[in-house]
Amino acid sequence: MDIRNVVIIGSGCAGHTAALYTARANLKPLVIEGHEPGGQLGLTTLVENFPGFPEGIQGPELIENMRKQASRFGAEYHMGHLVKADLSKRPIELTFGKETIQTRSLIIASGASARWLGLPSEHALIGHGVSSCATCDGFFFSGKEIAVIGGGDSAMEEATFLTRFASKVTLIHRREEFRASKIMLERARANPKVAFLTDTVVDEVLDVSKKEVTALRLRNLKSGESWDFPTSAMFLGIGHVPNAKVFAGQLDSDADGYLVTKNNVMTKVPGVFACGDVQDRRYRQAITAAGSGCMAALEVEKFLGEERH
Repeated sequence: MDIRNVVIIGSGCAGHTAALYTARANLKPLVIEGHEPGGQLGLTTLVENFPGFPEGIQGPELIENMRKQASRFGAEYHMGHLVKADLSKRPIELTFGKETIQTRSLIIASGASARWLGLPSEHALIGHGVSSCATCDGFFFSGKEIAVIGGGDSAMEEATFLTRFASKVTLIHRREEFRASKIMLERARANPKVAFLTDTVVDEVLDVSKKEVTALRLRNLKSGESWDFPTSAMFLGIGHVPNAKVFAGQLDSDADGYLVTKNNVMTKVPGVFACGDVQDRRYRQAITAAGSGCMAALEVEKFLGEERH
């Protein structure tokens, strides 16, 4: 079995940048593309805040450009999903389906996935009025009334952003109190287009038969009352889940599952580095993910140099 110098898990901004840097260092990286090739940027339409594109660029195009750039220098891409990792072995052993790979170093850039309510009707209408990305899909609901689910900073940010397009945004939260920071909550409350529904949950998204969102079936948790709330879209603002379960018990993580790193990208296991949204719960931007992918690649180069590979 060939032993790889470096394997990169994930193909978003962090993974592609790590691939570019390690490929240019002639380390012949292998990138495992994961469940969501391109990461969250692959689901985004116009990206206007990535430096170097004054007119903006489509998310999938930016990701494809990064992939081509890394491939040009010799990065190898492999479709697959990591099912098992043994970080205690040297070299590290990684299993993808029935295939096992050995590597001297590992960069985890597996990202984070949006948290959903888990309703069958919600799942059926993703892309048809159900979305987890306001910046991706808000434009499609210009002049319409829409709903945002959640009570933290993510929900407040989504709701405030969506008022640029929607005629009204109703923020629906299951509790009376909000987890959001004071400044984010005050900003949402000060916006005349934002309304609040508390102590309320979504039981169903209507209407799957029409293949579009027409209403939400809501329930008040205190009174038990149910009613249909007309709306054109439902945006989820209930956070993200880091894609790091496969490393449970081997790497340190915080209460929400984000990998804990020191010196930006180092995990507690020598030769294993984490970058991007799988360890960054604070910024979660394309440019910060790319920056941490660069850091991880440079650390891998240094680690392998010290190991004389």
